[in-house]
Amino acid sequence: MQFHKEYLDLILVPSGLLIMFVYHLFLLCKYVNQPHTTVMGFENNDKRIWVERIMQAEKRDVSTALSVIQSNTTAATFLASVSLTLCSLIGAWIANRSNIFFQSQLIYGDTSPNTISIKYICLLTCFLVAFSCFVQSARHFVHANYLISTPDSFIPVSSVEIAVIRGGDFWSLGLRALYFALDLLLWFFGPIPMFICSVVMVLVLLYLDSNSRPLHSNQSQGNQFQMAKRGGFN
Repeated sequence: MQFHKEYLDLILVPSGLLIMFVYHLFLLCKYVNQPHTTVMGFENNDKRIWVERIMQAEKRDVSTALSVIQSNTTAATFLASVSLTLCSLIGAWIANRSNIFFQSQLIYGDTSPNTISIKYICLLTCFLVAFSCFVQSARHFVHANYLISTPDSFIPVSSVEIAVIRGGDFWSLGLRALYFALDLLLWFFGPIPMFICSVVMVLVLLYLDSNSRPLHSNQSQGNQFQMAKRGGFN
């Protein structure tokens, strides 16, 4: 039986996507069961400390808190706009089938029009997911703005924590969708670059997503100094 280069797309592309999905399922299990071992869990702990300090301060510095939240909202809005723009370009590209030209002899893989269309649809799906996640991230950050800036309120600290942490979670999901989009983008140059990108990206993310640092304490420096004098810290 003769081996055709088109078979590589049937072997390497699902294998690359499977590697990405398995890694993210592994990361999700660690995030749920052992959040302190992941960077996202470490950052969520810092966000809880920040919210508690802001909400429980005698003189709440609303302007500084809103400035921090606004920077996150701006970043999420910008990436949502970029994702939507790319979705529009890809949609227009798909509609004009004559523009599909990735049939070069340099690409070792399936270059049939149907496969090229599947590549565009998969890439479009990733950008749509990224756009939705970044919009939800901005929505939660805006809600946190309202909660923090409400004057003379008795809003529970947990409500602000949930809004800020969910905004960060949707931000992370949007970035993961962009990672998948980058992986699928290399598929246009053949299944071999796509598979290599999947392996390299998982190795890089495994290093970036792991955390071995101890969680920060929610005690002020004065309280820590007093506890250290009393033998509270070894």
